Amino acid sequence: MHKGTRLVYSTESRGIQSGSEVNHVVNPDDSICRVRRETKGRGGKEATVIWGVPGGDEELKSLGKAIKQKLGAGGSVKDREIVIQGDHVNTVLTFLKDKGLQAKKAGG
Repeated sequence: MHKGTRLVYSTESRGIQSGSEVNHVVNPDDSICRVRRETKGRGGKEATVIWGVPGGDEELKSLGKAIKQKLGAGGSVKDREIVIQGDHVNTVLTFLKDKGLQAKKAGG
């Protein structure tokens, strides 16, 4: 086998080796939160999407909860993205910067 590949299926008698879990290590100095407004796939309704947030799942959930409470809007956290209902891009940018995170507006 080539170096850097892993065994997925084999007919050999050794069996299948379990692969190691993938850990996403994020350097907080290099990470920049991106904020954009979306309407595609949402029935024409606007949503603010935040991605690239450093930290684990618990930090992401607590940040999402804090943003939703600050704005008084609904939303969700899934697939390493925070989705807030409505167009709140500028407010979210200032909130993230006040929390000490680097944030940039993405999209048009």
